[in-house]
Amino acid sequence: MYLSKKKPFLLAIICLMIVLSACSNNDKVFDDAENYISSVKEINIPDDVTIIGLGEATHGNVELQKLKKDVFEALIKNEQVRVFVIEGDFGGGQEINQFILEGKGSAEEAVNALDYSIYKTEQMIDLVQWMHDYNATASSDEKLYFYGNDMQRYDYSKKGLLDYYKVVNEDVEQNYAVQLESASNNMMRSLSTKQLKEIEEVLDHIISDLQSNKVAYIEHSSPDTFAFAFQYAQLMKQRTELFLNEGEYQQLRDQFLADNLQWIVEMEAARGHEKVFFTGHNGHIEKTSASLAGYKSMGNYLDELYGAKYFAIGTDLMNSNFQALNRGSDKRKNYKIKNHNDLVDAFREVEPAIFYVDFEKASESKELLDIIKSKQKMVNVGDDFRSWQKLLKMFYTIEMVPNKAYDGVIILKETTPTEVLE
Repeated sequence: MYLSKKKPFLLAIICLMIVLSACSNNDKVFDDAENYISSVKEINIPDDVTIIGLGEATHGNVELQKLKKDVFEALIKNEQVRVFVIEGDFGGGQEINQFILEGKGSAEEAVNALDYSIYKTEQMIDLVQWMHDYNATASSDEKLYFYGNDMQRYDYSKKGLLDYYKVVNEDVEQNYAVQLESASNNMMRSLSTKQLKEIEEVLDHIISDLQSNKVAYIEHSSPDTFAFAFQYAQLMKQRTELFLNEGEYQQLRDQFLADNLQWIVEMEAARGHEKVFFTGHNGHIEKTSASLAGYKSMGNYLDELYGAKYFAIGTDLMNSNFQALNRGSDKRKNYKIKNHNDLVDAFREVEPAIFYVDFEKASESKELLDIIKSKQKMVNVGDDFRSWQKLLKMFYTIEMVPNKAYDGVIILKETTPTEVLE
């Protein structure tokens, strides 16, 4: 009875907010907009940059997934970047790395190793196949390398760790395999706190063993394979810590994402690769921790660690048809949203459908500077969306100051939904 009386009031509030949201659309076009855009192929990165980050406004757009290849290809040509890092499983990423370097398996099998539905698409398979084909004719110092920096899976990190022990200490490998049997992608969400703490204890023992026997193990392997084994153990421990601290899940995850990316940067710098390309969701890329969820973003950590050596490129959309998972029904659906803010509206009449706006260049215009230094509601959709969220802009955007969050932005006028290949 109480709720039924409240419903008309709540509906009225929602309707009012929708009307106010619609009235706030500026639609103001910037006359000289063409002078402040460039193609993705022409993206220019400062010489002293170490990490180039590319954000995606949703996980479910064809054009955003294709953009990963387009931007990386430009960075290969213009900036001599050879290292590709994705917001995906570290262990699974090494399966992709083996495929593009050695041809082991197929591109689809390699992509499936990430075990992320958002990447089980034709676009990702095409990207990985392209990297494989590129490496087939590249010289040894020009080959491409693939990494994931996420820690939300067990299986392939466990495989990498146990495979290493088979080489350096086969006697303990069998014991560790038994002790870590329940640390698996299939079982992990049903593990009790007691089981998770037991897994954590085993991983602590493994990390201690690796540290104590580093010299001996390297003699039977190599410094690089030892470093990867140690990292596999760390990734498994991170996965376990996320389960044991679910109230701090997002905060810990972005901290771990930053830590793991730093490890990759240092590993590849030792191999002579001075720059690394990372691609993930806008919410991880941006530098200001703008999410209302209140966690510190990976990009914020990177900004503190690297300063101007971290170059962040966000994406924003005008009209988007995307797919996402409705966790309530556990089904994927296509959704359509229209986005207005002063930034995208300023460029609404330019001819290209996809274009890059460098904020240093945009700052030369007083009108554009006023826009990029003011709060804008930019598209931000994760892999969980419901139809009712389309009603209010606050549910599919994040309010942020563009030139504090990013160094530039790629704007897409129209986007289409990906199809997940289950």
